[in-house]
Amino acid sequence: MQKTYKILAYLKNKYIIAVLVFLVLIIFYDRNDIFVQLDRAKQVNALHQSKAFYEQEIEKTNKELNALESSDNAVQRYAREHFFMKKDNEEIFIVDSVAPAAQTHP
Repeated sequence: MQKTYKILAYLKNKYIIAVLVFLVLIIFYDRNDIFVQLDRAKQVNALHQSKAFYEQEIEKTNKELNALESSDNAVQRYAREHFFMKKDNEEIFIVDSVAPAAQTHP
C-alpha cells in the first residue's frame, strides 16, 4: 500500500509528469518515432544485402572481363554464346529450352 502512495507522490511531481509526456511524444508521435526507426532499420538491412549481391556480381563480371581481355578464343566464345555470331561458312541452330527462373537479387 505504501508503494502505491510513493508512486502517486512521484506522479504528482510536475517534472516527472513533464518527462513522461515528453517521452511519450518522442516515442510515439514524433516524425522519427520508434516505428519509423524500425522500418528504416529493415531498409538498411535490405540495402546491405543488395550491396553484397551487387559486389558479387561485379566480381564475377570483372573475372569474365579479365578472361576476355587475355584470350582471343574467349572473345570468340563469348560472341558466339551471347550475340549468336558465326563465321561465314557456319550455320547456327538455336535450341530454345525452358530455363529455370532467373536468379534475382534479394
